[in-house]
Amino acid sequence: MLNTSFLDTQIEFLKGVGPQRGDLLKKELNIFTFGQLLGFFPFRYVDKSKFYKINEINPELPYIQLRGKISGVQIIGQKRAMRMTADFFDETGRIELVWFNGIKWIKDTFKTGVEYVVFGKPTLFNGKYNIVHPEVDVFYEQTVSVETVFQPVYNSTEKLKTRSLDSRGIAKLTKVLLGNCKGNIPEILSDELIEKFKFLPREEAFFQIHFPVDMNSLSKAQFRFKFEELFFIQLRLLKYKLIRAEKSIGQVFSIVGETFNTFYKDCLPFELTNAQKKVIKEIRKDTGSGKQMNRLLQGDVGSGKTIVALMNMLIALDNGFQTCLMSPTEILANQHFVTLKKLLNNLNVTIELLTGSTKVAKRRLIHQQLMDGELKILVGTHALIEDTVQFKNLGLVVIDEQHRFGVAQRAKLWNKNTIPPHILVMTATPIPRTLAMTIYGDLDFSVINELPPGRKAIKTIHKYDSARTNVFHFMKKEIEQGRQIYVVYPLINESEKLDLKFLMDGYESIVREFPLPEYAISIVHGQMKSKDKDYEMQRFVKGETQIMVSTTVIEVGVDVPNASVMIIENADRFGLSQLHQLRGRVGRGAEQSYCILMTDFKLSSDAKTRIETMVSTSDGFEIAEVDLKMRGPGDILGTQQSGIVDLRIANLAKDEQIIQLARNTANDILKEDPELKMDKNRKLAIQMKKLEKHSELWGRIS
Repeated sequence: MLNTSFLDTQIEFLKGVGPQRGDLLKKELNIFTFGQLLGFFPFRYVDKSKFYKINEINPELPYIQLRGKISGVQIIGQKRAMRMTADFFDETGRIELVWFNGIKWIKDTFKTGVEYVVFGKPTLFNGKYNIVHPEVDVFYEQTVSVETVFQPVYNSTEKLKTRSLDSRGIAKLTKVLLGNCKGNIPEILSDELIEKFKFLPREEAFFQIHFPVDMNSLSKAQFRFKFEELFFIQLRLLKYKLIRAEKSIGQVFSIVGETFNTFYKDCLPFELTNAQKKVIKEIRKDTGSGKQMNRLLQGDVGSGKTIVALMNMLIALDNGFQTCLMSPTEILANQHFVTLKKLLNNLNVTIELLTGSTKVAKRRLIHQQLMDGELKILVGTHALIEDTVQFKNLGLVVIDEQHRFGVAQRAKLWNKNTIPPHILVMTATPIPRTLAMTIYGDLDFSVINELPPGRKAIKTIHKYDSARTNVFHFMKKEIEQGRQIYVVYPLINESEKLDLKFLMDGYESIVREFPLPEYAISIVHGQMKSKDKDYEMQRFVKGETQIMVSTTVIEVGVDVPNASVMIIENADRFGLSQLHQLRGRVGRGAEQSYCILMTDFKLSSDAKTRIETMVSTSDGFEIAEVDLKMRGPGDILGTQQSGIVDLRIANLAKDEQIIQLARNTANDILKEDPELKMDKNRKLAIQMKKLEKHSELWGRIS
C-alpha cells in the first residue's frame, strides 16, 4: 500500500498552526489535514516581475508593484480612529500608503533614503491614489527572485484574517508544509499515464501550483491537477455504469401491444418528429434488454418530451406493468395529469393524480387501486414516495426535472418493486455537454432537438421602460386578434433594496390600461392559496381572461397554446435559465409568438450578456453554455445538487478538452481492465477505494 499517513496528518500539527488556528482552518475552509492544505490551490497569481511607475497608475489596475522611497511617516488620530500614512515617491510622482492596523509594529521600520518595493491594490480617494495595507520590503537587486515572481493568492475569510491567516498567511503555511514534503507525496496516477501525458511528478506539481517559477511550470501543474481531478470522476462514473450494465436486472418489456398501437394510430395528436421517434427506439431497446434502464431525456421547452414519456408508459402497460410520473410541484403535476388524461381520453387506461392536496377518501381509493393493479398510471408530486403508496407491479418511473429531487427521495420510488423499475428522467433545462459528462456521466442520454411541426420560432425583443406605451399598444393589438398574454414580475411586494416594479403595482397599472368589461385579467403568485391559484390559472386556460399577471410560478406547468406574448418585467433580474423557461410558455400554438424583455437603461455587464443572448438565440443548449460560463455549474443544477461540482481546480465551462481526454482515458483503461486488477493500475485502484470511502456518486439516479 502507498504510505499516505503524512498527507493525512491533522493540520494543527503543522508548524505555525496549532489548535486554535487549526480549528479555524477546519471550520472556515474545511482544511483538516496536510493533504487538504496542499489541495487548497490559489485562485489567481500576481506577477511580481513587473514594476509600475506611479504616473502609470489607473483605476483599472489590479495589484501592482512599485519601486521608490519614503519621505515621511505620519500618525493621525487616536486609539480606534488611529491610522498611519507614509509618503511614497519615485521619479514620476507620489502616492500615499495607509495602515489602520498593526501600526505599533511597523511605525519604526521605515527609513528615509532607503529604496523599497511596495506591493498592493491602488484605490482612488478624494481625487488621489493610495494603497491600503501594502506589502513593503527593502529593495535589493535580487528582490525579484525566481521564488517570488508569481505570488499565489488564496481565498480567506474575515475570521481567518483575525488570526493572520489572510492570503499571505496561508501562503506561509503552505511554504512550510512544502518544505516537509520531500518523499512524502505518493503518486496516485499510474506510471503509464504519467509517461503518456508527460505529467510533472505529483510532488513537483504541488510546488509549482503554489509557487510557480514561471508560466510554463504553472501551466504544467494546472494541467496535471485538472486531469487528475476529472479523470477520477470519470473513472468512478464509468466503472459504476459498467457494473450496473453487468449486474442490474430489469423488467423485460417484450411486446409493443394493443394499447400502444391504438394510441399511435388513432389518438396521436400530431406527427412525431424524427428526434422523438429516435428517443422512443432508444428507450424501447433499453426496456427490452433485461437490464434496468437509467436514461436522461433532455429536450427544450415545448419539444414534446411528455408524449415520448407517455408512449413508453403505454408499452409498460402492454407488458402488464404500472407506471408513475413524478413532478416537483403541484402545478406541474396537475398540468401533466390534465395533458395525459386528455391524450388517453379514447383509451381504456386508468390514470389518477396524487398530491399533497388530494383528499383523504380519494387518497385511500388510489392506494387500494394501486395495490389491486386496477390503477395503471399515477401522476403526482413527492406524495408518490410516501410509504403508504404501494404498487402491485411498478415497471417504469418517469421523473420530471429530476434535479429538484434529492437522491434519497428518488430512491424511494425504485424500491417500490422487487425488481427495480426502469427509470426515465426528463429535463427541460438543457445541460451543457461538459456538465452532462461530469455529473450524469454514468447515464445513457437521449436528446430531443427538434420542435414539433407547425411551431414558429418565438421572436424575442428587448424594450426599455420608456417604450411601455408602445408595448401596451402591441398587447391590445394581440388581444384584438384573440390572443392571450403573460406579464411576469420578479417580486410580489415592493423591495426597499431593489428598485423593481413589483407585481401589485404592475397589476394595478395594467388594470388601468386594460379596463373591464373589455379586458379580463388573472393574477397568480406564490403566496396565494392553492385553490385560488388554480382558479385563476383555469380562468386563463379556458380563455376567460386575456392577461395573466404573475410571478415565476408559471415558469413551468402552464400550457396555453393561445398565449402568444410573454412580457418579462425587470428581465435583467432573472437568470438565463429562468428567462428561457418563461419564454417557453408561449409559442405552443401555430401563431407567431413574442417574448418582450423589459428593463431600464442601467444594465450591468452580466445583465447585458443575458439579454443579448436571449435576443440572439432560442437554442437552449447554446443558452445553457453561456449560463454555465456566467454562473458556474452549482447554480445551474440548483441547491439539491450542491457539492456535486465542488471542483478544486477544473472549470467545467473552460476545460471541455481535458474532460473529454479524462473520459476517453478512463474508458480505455476500463475496457482493458474493468476491475482495475492489473499491476500497472494498482495506484488507480488504491485511489478509487479512498474516494469511494469519502464521497457519494454524484449523478446516480438509481
